[in-house]
Amino acid sequence: MRILRILGTRGIPAAHGGFETFAEHLSLYLVAKGWRVVVYCQDDGHGPMFTDTWQGVERVHIPVTQEGPKGTIVFDWQATVHASKRKDLCLTLGYNTAVFCALLRLKGIPNLINMDGIEWSRAKWGSAAKTWFWLNDWAGCWLGNHLVADHPQIKLHLQSRVTGSKITTIPYGADAITAASVQPVESLGLGLEPGRFWTVIARAEPENSLLEIVKGYSAKPRGMKLVVLGNYDPNNTYHCAVKAAASAEVRFVGAIYDKTVVQSLRVHCAGYVHGHQVGGTNPSLVEALGAGNAVVAHDNRFNRWVAGPEAAVYFKSAEEFACRMDELIANPDRLATLRQHALIRFQDAFTWPDVLKQYEELLTQYLSA
Repeated sequence: MRILRILGTRGIPAAHGGFETFAEHLSLYLVAKGWRVVVYCQDDGHGPMFTDTWQGVERVHIPVTQEGPKGTIVFDWQATVHASKRKDLCLTLGYNTAVFCALLRLKGIPNLINMDGIEWSRAKWGSAAKTWFWLNDWAGCWLGNHLVADHPQIKLHLQSRVTGSKITTIPYGADAITAASVQPVESLGLGLEPGRFWTVIARAEPENSLLEIVKGYSAKPRGMKLVVLGNYDPNNTYHCAVKAAASAEVRFVGAIYDKTVVQSLRVHCAGYVHGHQVGGTNPSLVEALGAGNAVVAHDNRFNRWVAGPEAAVYFKSAEEFACRMDELIANPDRLATLRQHALIRFQDAFTWPDVLKQYEELLTQYLSA
């Protein structure tokens, strides 16, 4: 029987982020194809390890009492130890604790690693965290039997550590969103009108260009609102600077995890603003393409490959972002063209059936390794 164990996420069903969403989709896809899939799940609190089943997927629950990164490290270690006692093919999502994969390597257990983004380059980390991620980046490259890069530029980065034949590029996927009720948007109580607001979905960090976006948007009245999703801490200097730069047309709505609300915001917005400066194939940008959003994105090698030359316009500064807003708000036809190309780009590269098929084909090669 074809068996796969998935490590590196907090578990399924997805409630925490892109890797969990991917693990959920891949698990259900493979189970429908006759695989036995085991996903390790991190539970908060005390108690024994236990196993249950969710929609045909086996879940190994590992309770941890530690919070934050320390809890994640403890969970990853315990999951790796558990997996090392079997001989099943493993898929590790992320390299943040890749040094633990040495245990799988020593036991001769085949392990593929999705290397995610270049985490150690992110501005938010201190020197100790950057060093930890940098070392695990190298460890993952050496210890994985094969690597998955979610973006061609991530593959180029990994090729500075290992040969290109050890790396396969498979992007992140998303669901197409062709329709959504407007009621969740209306229930936010912001007076939002379909097609008359822009959305930003990002953690409030300097590398996500929130300050440039808010400054540029607030440079003049727009006649449209900018809806910013994400948590803003009043004790965080950067968060306070972003909010201080905002005009009355910028609305901060906090972090929203309700999928129906997020989908409604995507479907009914005029466009999506993506300020991420680093990373590979960003899930939020792919989801925007799947919703047919006109995209205004930070100009860098990652975003330009994902959205391409026709589904987005690009900016590097607050001033450039203000200019892009001026141009697009005054040109509805341009917005419509961007939306059409967003759907074309999505269908070409980022649908779940295509992405998951590529993963199954790659995993199958290592079943008897």
